[in-house]
Parts: sequence; structure tokens; C-alpha cells
Amino acid sequence: MIDKKKRNLLIKFILSILLLVIIFFPFVVVNAGERGVLMKFGEVQEKILGEGLHLVIPIVNTVKKLSIRVQKQEISAEASSKDLQEVYTDVALNWHLLPEEVNLIFQEIGDEIQVIDKIISPAVEEVLKAVMAKYTAEEIITKRGEVKDGVDNLLVARLTHYHIVIDDISLVHVHFSERFSDAVEAKQIAEQDAKKAEFIAIKAIKEAEAKVNLAKGEAEAQRLIKETLTPDIIRKQTIERWDGKLPKIVNGGQLKFDVSKYLN
Repeated sequence: MIDKKKRNLLIKFILSILLLVIIFFPFVVVNAGERGVLMKFGEVQEKILGEGLHLVIPIVNTVKKLSIRVQKQEISAEASSKDLQEVYTDVALNWHLLPEEVNLIFQEIGDEIQVIDKIISPAVEEVLKAVMAKYTAEEIITKRGEVKDGVDNLLVARLTHYHIVIDDISLVHVHFSERFSDAVEAKQIAEQDAKKAEFIAIKAIKEAEAKVNLAKGEAEAQRLIKETLTPDIIRKQTIERWDGKLPKIVNGGQLKFDVSKYLN
């Protein structure tokens, strides 16, 4: 008998609590940077709850809050270049849900975690594969800006269909297989060595040309001297350089002049 009374009291207490909840707590608060998806007996409604306090009907209505703030997602993907080199790309994606379509997003996809797993990650991987396949490994490095633009355009077009807005895309790191990296490094070293050898060869040619030109100049100078060295000039230079001393008499009284002394 006592147990039955206690049970009845417990039931009345619970019913009283539920009644108080229904009467005094028919409100939902949507915080800053959120939107509320309003449901009626689990059915998504067209009305979207903005930030602030909202009156709802307990039990009848439920509200799912979704963030519309910019979120960052880092994704690593593998693709192949046009020349069949493996390309590994780390992508940083800033995105947010379209505020006026969060009800459709929740109805078609789910919450933010499901949006990432079902839509964003697969889309990024597929777009990267499509874009990288258009370029050779060397072009992916030299035309990085063009590659990024291609990724931007395809990804924006794809995710807009799912009510997702892309704020920014960054190709944080693009790298290749170790074998390809070694081949690129070897090629660069070979090119540097070739340029160095070319420089040395050009330098040697220039030095040889300079020596040839110098020799030609000296030969031309000697030729001009010989052509212009007449007996009159020799006598004139001899007189100008004579030191006033008479020459010695040798060989039977004949005068002998050392002309070279006066020409030096």
C-alpha cells in the first residue's frame, strides 16, 4: 500500500515537472554565428531561426543549430600528373554554410561533420585529380598560379550545388615522389654544370681572341715601323740622339756608327 502511494506521488511529480517545462521553457536561443533549423515532429520547415531568442512549441518543435561561421578544413590528396608522376597535395580550405539554405543542407546532407565527410573531402580529392591530370609535373611547379585557379573554379562550382560557400583555397604544399624529386635535383645539377662549362669555354675563347688581337696589333705595329723607317728618318734620329762624342776609327780608318744605339 505504501509502495503504491509512493509510485503515485512520483508519477505526479514527474508530470508536474513536464508541465512546468512546457509552460515556462518553450524557448530556444540561437547563438551568434548560428542558424536554427526548425522541425515539426522531425519534419524540416522552411522557416530558419536567426540569432536570438525564439518561441517554439515543446515536443512538437525541435531545433537543430548549425554554424555559419567560416571554418577551416585541411585535406591531403594524391593525384597523377599528365606525365604520370605522383602528386601529393595538402589543401587548406576555408568555407561556410549558406545561411539562408541551412535547412536544405541539414535535410539533404546533415550537420557540419557530415558535410565535411560526405561532400567537401571527396570533392577536393576529385577536383585535384581532374586538374593535376591536365599538367605535367614540371608545369605544376612552374604554373602553380594557373593550377590553383583551375582548382578554385572547379571546386566552387561543385560545392555551390550543395549550398556551401568557398572563402579561400590554398595549395599549402605540393610535392612529388622521392624518385621524381631526385631526378629533378640531378637535372638541375647537370644544368648548372653545363652552364659552368659553357662559361669556362666562353671565357677561354675570349682570352684566346684577346691574345690573337694583341699579337695582331704588335705585328701591325712592327710592320708600320718597318714601312716608315726610311734612311732620312734614321739619320734624323741619329743626329737627335747623338751624345756629342765622335765615333771610334776602326777597320783601316773607316767610321763605324752603332745606329741601333740611337734608335732605342
